[in-house]
Amino acid sequence: MTLQVTDLTIDIAGRRVVDGVSFDVPDGARVGIIGESGSGKSLTALAIMGLLPEEATAGGSIRWNDHELLGLSDRELAAVRGDEIGIVFQEPQTALNPIRTVGRQIAEPIRIHDGASKKEAWERAVKAAERMLLPDPERIVKRYPHQLSGGQRQRVAIAMALVARPRLLIADEPTTALDVTIQAEILELMRDLVEDAGMSLVFITHDLAVLSQIAEFGVVLEHGKVVEAAPVSTLLTSPSSPVTQGLLRDATATLWRPEGIS
Repeated sequence: MTLQVTDLTIDIAGRRVVDGVSFDVPDGARVGIIGESGSGKSLTALAIMGLLPEEATAGGSIRWNDHELLGLSDRELAAVRGDEIGIVFQEPQTALNPIRTVGRQIAEPIRIHDGASKKEAWERAVKAAERMLLPDPERIVKRYPHQLSGGQRQRVAIAMALVARPRLLIADEPTTALDVTIQAEILELMRDLVEDAGMSLVFITHDLAVLSQIAEFGVVLEHGKVVEAAPVSTLLTSPSSPVTQGLLRDATATLWRPEGIS
């Protein structure tokens, strides 16, 4: 299955915030969308999922498996969200329900999309927690979000997105709020899970160092427009746009440098 975004535009309150963005995500590919704050990268991700704010209007085309997603109703999109396309947001604390155990929240997509029984869904939730390398998974799934660390909550959020076995995962800056060590662990785990499942990935970030750890191809945005699109190795070694050059300088100034940069 392939995602094709063509000439995507997004307007909010009469102001164009995404202007003519185009990129493809072939089956099994890992594509990064990178840019500074306000570049339109997160809005692009929300448009794919049909989750734009009410005041936003989108134009152009977003095709998934040769079916147009723009213009579908919430009911029609519900058949795609979670089942075919999953999403992980930046801050799991706001994505997780504080009054439900994390195991119940992991199990819910299994019951909705696979029609599994409570018992089967719970067993699969425990296995999902185990795959995410959460400690003592049978015990941790009985906990509430506030009882977990930030890194553990993000692992739960990723488990929720992957448990229904989507063909495409969208990850919107899922490690930004975590320290560098936990970031690296979760990025490696996410990359391995995506590769093992043969799914595609759209990874949103402002950090070229992070992008280098997980994506093969990068699309660079500035003020809602694509300013460069190239293999990540090219973005790291010979970026052509001033925006990418600036992102590379920022990346090499951190303690955690992207691969290939000394």
